[in-house]
Amino acid sequence: MATPGGPRPGNFPPNYNPNSLANNMQNLQINQPNQQQQPSNVVGGSAPRPNTSPFGQQAPPFMGGQSRPPPPGVFPRGPTPTNAPPTQTTLPPNMVSQPPPFASRPPPQGALPASIGGPGGPPHPGTGPRPPPMGSYGPVVNGPPAFAPGMMTQSGPRFPPAMGGMPRPSVGPPQSPTMLSSGASSQPLQMRPSFGSPPAGAPPPSMGQPGPPFQAPQFSGPLQNGPPPPYGMQTWSSQPQQVVPPPPIPGHMQQQQMFGVTPPFPNQPMAFSQTGPLKIDTTQIPRLTSTSAVILHDTRQDNQANPPPPATSDYIVRDTGNCSPRYIRCTTHQIPCTGDILSASAVHMALLVQPLALPHPSEEPIQVVDFGESGPVRCSRCKGYINPFMKFIDQGRCFICNLCGYTDETPRDYHCNLGPDGRRRDADERPELCRGTVEFIASKEYMVRDPMPAVFFFLVDVSMYAIQTGATAAACSAISQVISDLPEGPRTMVGIATFDCTIHFYNLKRASQQPLMLIVPDVQDVYTPLQSDVIVQISECRQHLETLLESIPAMFQTNRTVDSAFGAAVKAAFLAMKNTGGKLLVFQSVLPSTGIGSLSAREAEGRSNSSAGEKEAHKLLQPVDKTLKTMAIELAEYQVCVDLFITSQTYVDIASLSVIPRTTGGQVYYYYPFSALSDSAKLSNDLRWNVTRPQGFEAVMRVRCSQGIQVHEYAGNFCKRIPTDVDLPAIDCDKTIMVTLKHDDKLQEGSECSFQCALLYTTVYGQRRIRISTLSLPCTNMPSNIFRSADIDTLFSCILKQAADEIPSAPLSQVRDRATNAVIDVLCSYRKSSATTQSMGQLILPESLKMLPLYLLALQKSNGLRSDGRIDDRSFWINYVSPLPAPFVIPFVYPRMIAIHDLDEKELDDSIIPTQIPLSSENISDEGIYLLENGYDCLIYVGNSVQNNALQQFFGISSVEEIPNQFVLQQYDNPLSKKLNAIVNEIRRQRCSYLRLKLCKKGDPSGMMFNSYMIEDKTAEGLSYVEFLVHIHRHIQSKMA
Repeated sequence: MATPGGPRPGNFPPNYNPNSLANNMQNLQINQPNQQQQPSNVVGGSAPRPNTSPFGQQAPPFMGGQSRPPPPGVFPRGPTPTNAPPTQTTLPPNMVSQPPPFASRPPPQGALPASIGGPGGPPHPGTGPRPPPMGSYGPVVNGPPAFAPGMMTQSGPRFPPAMGGMPRPSVGPPQSPTMLSSGASSQPLQMRPSFGSPPAGAPPPSMGQPGPPFQAPQFSGPLQNGPPPPYGMQTWSSQPQQVVPPPPIPGHMQQQQMFGVTPPFPNQPMAFSQTGPLKIDTTQIPRLTSTSAVILHDTRQDNQANPPPPATSDYIVRDTGNCSPRYIRCTTHQIPCTGDILSASAVHMALLVQPLALPHPSEEPIQVVDFGESGPVRCSRCKGYINPFMKFIDQGRCFICNLCGYTDETPRDYHCNLGPDGRRRDADERPELCRGTVEFIASKEYMVRDPMPAVFFFLVDVSMYAIQTGATAAACSAISQVISDLPEGPRTMVGIATFDCTIHFYNLKRASQQPLMLIVPDVQDVYTPLQSDVIVQISECRQHLETLLESIPAMFQTNRTVDSAFGAAVKAAFLAMKNTGGKLLVFQSVLPSTGIGSLSAREAEGRSNSSAGEKEAHKLLQPVDKTLKTMAIELAEYQVCVDLFITSQTYVDIASLSVIPRTTGGQVYYYYPFSALSDSAKLSNDLRWNVTRPQGFEAVMRVRCSQGIQVHEYAGNFCKRIPTDVDLPAIDCDKTIMVTLKHDDKLQEGSECSFQCALLYTTVYGQRRIRISTLSLPCTNMPSNIFRSADIDTLFSCILKQAADEIPSAPLSQVRDRATNAVIDVLCSYRKSSATTQSMGQLILPESLKMLPLYLLALQKSNGLRSDGRIDDRSFWINYVSPLPAPFVIPFVYPRMIAIHDLDEKELDDSIIPTQIPLSSENISDEGIYLLENGYDCLIYVGNSVQNNALQQFFGISSVEEIPNQFVLQQYDNPLSKKLNAIVNEIRRQRCSYLRLKLCKKGDPSGMMFNSYMIEDKTAEGLSYVEFLVHIHRHIQSKMA
């Protein structure tokens, strides 16, 4: 029998790993020619079933505190002193310390040694003599192990002493604030380059993007053939990549790379002066910068929490006590001791929780621990789970909860003596005592019923318009292609139904016969025609299901029914799934017009109303009634999650329809206007990722906090029946939940505040698990520390999600003003409490938040807050950003634009994607071709004077006039076309999205759509970037006065 609390030795399904990635997105090669040495993955064909299970490999044995060297080109991050002055030392402009908001590349070829993410020694058996604790004995601490040079005894030094001679910046004296010139000044002012920024006059570095969905394989040697594939299987060609370390630092600044030495924190305030007419040098205002270096991040070092890398950077996490920032991010990494300090700072205190986030492929898998029938050790008062910050006392016989402070007796079979350092002697061998994230096997007390099977029920619209637009055929083709990707085993069950003004079920369990159609004509009082044989094991009906999917478009080819009974169809499918729960995937093409929850075209009412611009937020962005909401709550109660694929060419009232996915933990996919030619591939890829990504069923999540802090509110896609918990019929790796916090007591200066997320869920293989993520952050009484440690990705994500939540209940002008005031309050508070210069003619921005005005401007010009958008577009925008993870938020509101007309002239170094260009029409040439993407749409803009030769090579057309309305990217046999296809595939991989491609040209609606993304230009929707900075400055001056 395994030791209670020890790593679980077996009982895994074949090839199971709780945090590795599905084989997915095989169709990303759709725009490349088939290669004989690779399996065919073209849409319309059938991809061979990969040999591996969709959820990767079994987790390797727990490796304890074993050390690992970083890959070449990876930059470790040290801790930040709690009370360091807000200054910035001088560094060469190419030295990476804190990467800027964008970075792109996965680990390049050869960058990951076998020791990273690879198998280690066997786990400690838990019996017999234990090895001595690692590290030299020092002060008594009870947190996770503090890793520092010279402390590692099991596998040599933690890192190579000098990282291959990589220099370390010297620590210089504090520097005076840097100013941006804006008119006459007594002395020339220059902007000092921030960490990772290029030297003056140099072109900006390549602007990459957040990491893709990753697999967590076991590495037995250096990576071969380029970076690891994001979906478990390489489906397109990629060239070898290398991460190049920065060049040596000249002269006296050279220093050996030392670990355990605290690097300077980049918090130098930025400012521009205002002395006379407002005229700002646009070359010196804050800009996005990037680095291609992979960052090595230890979550804790020297028993202190390390501030995480930017959410959009490419980083490798080593869990040394705190959970990975992929799972929990806080708006500030130092917690104010009192509510008054928090209010004075105006910084919103919240967590972004993404409990099933995808790990980097080189990170160690999350360890699975089995405590047997007794279940995991918990605090008897607050029910918090055992974690590295619970303090053991009285020779290990008792422990003090880090959340509520209560002292509990240690269970007899979990007792262990303490070492001279005050920690349990077995702490480094027990994942729950030295890792911030761990997964427990749930005992029977956590189950109200047997774990539910993995049920996938497909519901397809076959009304006349769905048939005529090709939406039905595209849906059936997509379903047919993902059948082979569903989890293997007897627990996987499927069902299918179609609907127009009636509902059609199909009996899939008929030996040697065609599936039998069973029609439900009553769409007001629906029922399920069969209690069994509608949902059956996939192994029993695979052939029948594939045959049925091929025949459905032909069966309804002559259908002349225009009505759609969406609500009734969902209700009927729910009745069939009621006993099991599962995922209901609905393909809807028209406005539901009959049966339960029927709707009317409210958009026409909004257009006819002269003041609709102000009133639509109150009328048209809210559900028309409570019918679908009541149905959604019932669905969630029985653990049915609904995902909605809208393949429409008209208004469908997303505001009403989306209530069901949002309440049941699902998602809305929107293809408008749907094109069978250009959208079928995206629909197929979206569906495949939906069913194969790491996910769980019948989940419940709760966040606990230390005394003095409490959860104020949860926000996201879920159902909440009690205040403390969120119910999630399904939870996947792409879903984020925002947790707002508030003070209910004072915290102690110098102490730490802990946050713990507990997610109870069922795996697709029917195992009940509890995933625990714990984050412990220092407390501070100094407002300057709050600004220094602010996380702009998380803070702006919260501002965005709050704005999206307010749009349906307030006029757009109010929502814009609230978002603007939130940013102004933060910058004004910084000016009052932390800025060193007192000149009112200077706009001073904290280094950590210097991009906040640009992101705010982008938010105000986004589809969600523009006053000229379609109602359905705004409703979809609200639903899209609600569960959006932090790495994708900033790219969504401030898209990436690159020039592709000169690809043959560019040396891309270690990045496939060229340098990002600021979103301004000044950077658009009439002779150029530009690609712009935001993670969902991808626009390719063609200038009117582009050379015909380039058009022929890229798109196979001879002039701008031949640009088609419906565009499918092809790969032609020339270098330019191959480079463009490589760029598009790389973006799709990074974004975990197939992207909708559209060709745009000047002078038509597509060109106007492209121009609407030029955030830094002055438009009818808002000011230019420079004018907006002046606007922000004036508001701050007014508040200061």
